Amino acid sequence: MARTESLRCTRRRVIASGGALALGVLGIGRAHAQAWPAARPIRLVIGFAPGGAADYVARTLGEPLARTLGQAVVVENRAGAGSSLAADFVARAPADGYTILIASPSSISVNPALNPKLTYAKDLLPVTKLTSSPLVIAVHPDLPVRSLQELIALAKKKPGSLNYATSGNGSAPHLGAAHFSAVTGVEMVQIPYKGGAPAIAAVVAGDAHLTFGTPPSVLPMVQAGRLRAIAVTSPNGTPLVPGVPGTIEAGLPNYSLSFWYGLFVPVGTAPEIVRKLFDAAQVALQRSDVKAVLAREGAEVAPSQSPDEFAAFLEGDNRFWAKLVKDAGVKPE
Repeated sequence: MARTESLRCTRRRVIASGGALALGVLGIGRAHAQAWPAARPIRLVIGFAPGGAADYVARTLGEPLARTLGQAVVVENRAGAGSSLAADFVARAPADGYTILIASPSSISVNPALNPKLTYAKDLLPVTKLTSSPLVIAVHPDLPVRSLQELIALAKKKPGSLNYATSGNGSAPHLGAAHFSAVTGVEMVQIPYKGGAPAIAAVVAGDAHLTFGTPPSVLPMVQAGRLRAIAVTSPNGTPLVPGVPGTIEAGLPNYSLSFWYGLFVPVGTAPEIVRKLFDAAQVALQRSDVKAVLAREGAEVAPSQSPDEFAAFLEGDNRFWAKLVKDAGVKPE
């Protein structure tokens, strides 16, 4: 009996010590999450080269995020494969909150639709949408069109004679133009370039007739009189591009398209960290100076109500872009 009781006591001590150890480990994990981001700077990864729209959004938000979080935020450009390299890099990173991603529909929706082998999206956790922007339909000043209806009429009069410059196969400008052609029944020819800057330069030089460009790349040339903006791809005009009509005002109510940038972390990141990052982004996006700087580049702040709300938005948005890729017959390069 004494031996039996002794064994029972030993078993109780082992169970108790195991429970204490488990609680201790749990406590360490919680303390680690609560301490984030005290350990080291945060890497804010984008999938495009410096100077583009994604880079501008990242660098505009980097300082406000750092101020709120109390830790340096370092922007890291990992261009390549239409932004897929950066998305895959973050998806494979440790889920500790120190490697985060700013991405657009190109990497989250379009590239996986083009290439089913790209499975990184399932390993990325949505935090919040950051900005939203229309595309700007801009033509070379010598092209005899000053409105969307005149562009449609000319394209129908001379099928296949108009060409448009894009920042690459499957890019937002490419899909914006492809969607436009499908809705209006016009036939135009894509000329893909390796980036927004060379695409805009081609239209300015007269090597292409028009572009469906991002505001940061198009607006400086419009303001300089070297391109003519005839519409934005949002339903209504926007103060971001003053004096330019939206598609409803331009007589094309069944066509609209916008692109966004959002914040993502690796799946498995602690909920406490996701919440802190979400809250810090909300603070940054509400700053008047941040809004003003982004507006000058044609981007409107568009924060999500919660990470779950952003995830729900992405479900519908993924279907939209995937259908557009299929309907447009876009193929991987």
